[in-house]
Order: sequence, then C-alpha cells, then structure tokens
Amino acid sequence: MHDPGADLLICYMPQYRTRKGRMMILLNPKKFGWEFSDKRSDEIMRKTIDFFERKGRGETKKDDHERTWYQDFLDFQKEVGAFSTLLTPSAYALDADSRWDTWRNCAFNEITAFYGLNYWYTWQVSILGLGPIWMGGNEAVKKRTAELLRDGGIFAFGLSEKEHGADLYSTEMALKPLGDGKYLANGRKYYIGNANEAALVSTFGKMTDTGDYVFFVVGDRNPKFEVVKNVVNSQNFVAEYALTDYPITDAEILTMGRDAWDSALNTVNVGKFNLGWASIGICTHAYFEAIDHASHRFLYKHYVIDFTHIKQLFVDAYTRLVAMKLFSLRAIDYMRSASPEDRRYLLYNPMVKMKVTTQGEEVINLLWDVIAAKGFEKDMYFEQAARDIRALPKLEGTVHVNMALIIKFMPNYFFNPGQFPEIGQRMDAADDEFLFDQGPTKGLGKIQFHDYNIAYGSVDLPNVNVFKEQIEVLKELLLQAPPSDAQIDDIDFLLILGELFTLVGYGQLIIENSKIYDVSREMLDQIFDFMVRDFSKFALQLYSKTSSTQVQMDLALRMIRKPVADQARFEKVLAEAYSLEGQYTWSD
Repeated sequence: MHDPGADLLICYMPQYRTRKGRMMILLNPKKFGWEFSDKRSDEIMRKTIDFFERKGRGETKKDDHERTWYQDFLDFQKEVGAFSTLLTPSAYALDADSRWDTWRNCAFNEITAFYGLNYWYTWQVSILGLGPIWMGGNEAVKKRTAELLRDGGIFAFGLSEKEHGADLYSTEMALKPLGDGKYLANGRKYYIGNANEAALVSTFGKMTDTGDYVFFVVGDRNPKFEVVKNVVNSQNFVAEYALTDYPITDAEILTMGRDAWDSALNTVNVGKFNLGWASIGICTHAYFEAIDHASHRFLYKHYVIDFTHIKQLFVDAYTRLVAMKLFSLRAIDYMRSASPEDRRYLLYNPMVKMKVTTQGEEVINLLWDVIAAKGFEKDMYFEQAARDIRALPKLEGTVHVNMALIIKFMPNYFFNPGQFPEIGQRMDAADDEFLFDQGPTKGLGKIQFHDYNIAYGSVDLPNVNVFKEQIEVLKELLLQAPPSDAQIDDIDFLLILGELFTLVGYGQLIIENSKIYDVSREMLDQIFDFMVRDFSKFALQLYSKTSSTQVQMDLALRMIRKPVADQARFEKVLAEAYSLEGQYTWSD
C-alpha cells in the first residue's frame, strides 16, 4: 500500500454531510450512504448492491463480453419488486411503498450504472415506456400496467424511426380508423430498447384520416408485432420492430392530438434526467479503479500518483465528478418541486442530460490518461466505462438538440428574474405527481428563474469571483453584440454561446448545493478553478468563429481569464481525491 507521505497526512474520506444526515457525496457500495425517509427504499438499494456484489466482476464482465441478455437481473428485480415499487405512482400502487419518487429513482440510476450501463438501460427504457401511460387518460391501461410491473414486466418507448430518428413531425407509424372504436396500425419503429421482452410498448404515430398524433400500446406477443432485429452489438436488445395490420381498439389508445405530442416531449423530460445519473455512476466506479491502479503502480522510482501531472489529472477528475453530482442532486430538488407556476426544472433537467453527461466524458478522458493501457484490459470495469460513457450524451437527443432548448431560457435567466420561494433539499417520501401532469410544452421562452446573483453573491472565493467577472462580460456581449440572424442560424455558434450560458447555471446550483452538503471552501473554489478554465475555453472558441464580429471578438477576449492558484487549497483537495484509494474494489 502506498503511503502518500507526510504532506498528505490530512487526507480523509469525503464525508460531505447534509443538514439532515450523513450521505457521502460519491457512491461507495461498501459504505452505502444514500438517505431515505422509509425502510423499503433503503432495502431495495442495498439488495440491488448485494445482487451485483454477489454476481461479481468476473461474471458481470463475462455477460457483457458475450452479450448475454440480463435475465438474472430482471428476475432479481421482479423478486424484490424494484421496478414495481419505484415506478408505480401511488394512485395506482398495489402496495404501500410504491410511488414515483425522483430522489430514490436517482439512487437506483446511480447504482445500476455503477455496475454496468446495460442494467441501467433496461430500467431507463422502462421509464420512457411508462411515461405516456402514466401521462395518458386511459385508466384501464394504467391499472393493467401496475399489475404488469408487479409481475416483473419491463416496458418500451416506441418513438424513433429509422429514417427520421426522433423527429416527431415526420413519423410514419400510421393508425387507420375502421369504425366502432377499432383501428389498424402499420409502420416500423427503430432503436427501441426492451422491445423484445416488453410487456407493453408505448407507440407514437399519426391518424391516417386527420393527421393527429396518437399514442397507443402494443404487446410483443401479438403475431402482428414483428421484432425485426437487434440493431446493436450489446447485452441490450435495441429493436427494430414492425406492426403490420396490428389490431388496436379504443382500449389501447393512450392520448390523441396535442396531448399525444405533449406526452412524448414530457416523457423525455422525465427520462432524460436519468442519463446524467448514469454518467455519475460510471465515472465513480472508474475513479475507484483508476486511483487504486495508480497508487500501486511504481515507475521511474516513483509511485504514479506522486507525479505532478497525475496529481492535476486526479484533482480535475475528482472535482468534475463531485460537481456533476452536486449539480444533479440540486436539480432533483427543482424537479420534485415543479408546478405550473414553477417550471425552472425545464432548464436544469436538460443540463443534467447534456452538461453532466459531457462532463462524464471529460472525467473518463482524464482518468484514462492516468491508467493508460490498463483501460483497455478486458477484466477492468474501465474498459466498458470508456465505451459506455460516450453513449449517454447521444441518447434522448444529441447535445445540439438539448442546447437549442436551453438557449430559449437565456434572456429571462439573465435579464428578467422572477420571485420564487427558496427550495430546500427534497429527500421526502413524496409522489412526484406533477411529472405526469406537466401540461403543454409551449411557452418555454416565458419561463422565469430566480436571480442567479443570490447564489453567486453568497460566496466570496477567489475563483468564484473570477467566474463572476466572466459572467458579467458574457452579459455585456448579449446586450451589446447579440447574435445576428445568420449567427442564430449557425447551430455551432449557438452551441458555443449555450456552453457559456450553461456554465453559469451549472455553477449556480453547485453553489446552492455546496451549502446543503457542507462542502468545504477549498473544494468549492477548486471546482471553480476548472469552471474558469472551461469558460475561457469556450470564449476562445467564440472568438475564433469565422462569423464573430470585432465587438464579439473583443468581448470574448475579455472573458478569457486564468484561475487563481493556491497550492495549499490544491493539496487539500488532492488529499481528498487520494483518500478514495483502497475504499472500493469489486469482488470477483
């Protein structure tokens, strides 16, 4: 075991505490620290951890390499009632503990991805498949769905098509009315997870007579439902399926018209939130592997973790990972507290999907530079982490799609704040009913946010202060040299501008949650060390765009700043990052 030396004697496990309890900021299955208001939630999480620990790394890796369908995991979740308890709203619950609770669902997200994205995926796809059902008005289907969940059923979301992706306007799935509440469905769907075994597949299409949108459910046991093929090389089954004169009645219709359109988009609002949490789970496990490898690797008369550049890589990876989780935990609070009067979650939600997942890629890149060739070895978790982390920013819409959504909130965020009561931490055992009654998907540009200066003004730290100055220059650019019509049509230009805006909201929620989790001043300022650098990076990209005007270029140069160095602060955060050495190893 490597002794980091006297300069690291201050090292400690990162016991970031909430005002209520003891939850550690990063998941360690051997010291599970998520807190719940009820015993049943804790029981499900601990049994899930136990399932994967007993299965072990060797068997899990073998299943991954051989692309084995994860029936053992599905049998396990049926036995413990995991999906049923976690994914059945209380109005349709068949037991006292069932509810849709985003707090505990995110714990399950993190745990399943920690052991393998394939296991998370079947859960995630079920969430998407359930969205149109719980949002629809078909009470009989809802009651049937609760029974299917109790019986261990999984679900699928039939939205995208081979030629059109998730372009809802162009969907070719057609529902033809026959009269007397009967219809025939014809068409194909593509890239549909779980479709090989789904109890119900929520399918999006259009009416042939009116062109109205429609959501209906089908089952893969019907002979008119053809699973064409698995389109991926994976444990997952991501299907192309075809409906050929598939009989539908009013009893299978979930929604029609605008309601069907809204339920499609609102389902993605619920489901996309999970992707950032999968990135957090993957990166956390990869971090444990990387720190253990580096701390025991002796090269050129030094342990790897003693090299200066390795210290920087670990501090950057660790602070980015902690920031990912701080932001995502805080976003839960806004998600669970949403209402028709408070839709701030519609900004923070796609940021968990887009910003957290791209940060996950960055964390894996940093750790890969530490462990180098070890990251390719077939027995390492890291090998699949490096592969799977790339998928998450590309599921449920690309980064560009999510950024186009985020940009709509920028004017009100910066220049037209609203008044909202302060939202506290939401760990309570409540049913998140609003998620299935989000209402119309229009009017995003009218949504207001609380003044971000409240959070930033509450902190006086060197790098946070530099970041505040960068924000002010960004606002100056938006007022003095806003994008032209041509620049607005250039998605790459907007993407850069959106990255700058996203960093502001990212930092805001991190600051808010740093108080809830009692994060040290040193840790928070070191987080803003990379935030300042990232802001400067995107400012340079804005400067370098061929379409940037002289005024925009001048302002972009003013955004480029260097973070404030503090060796004592760096060493304290480094000690915290290195304290995870030997804390978790997946048994064989």
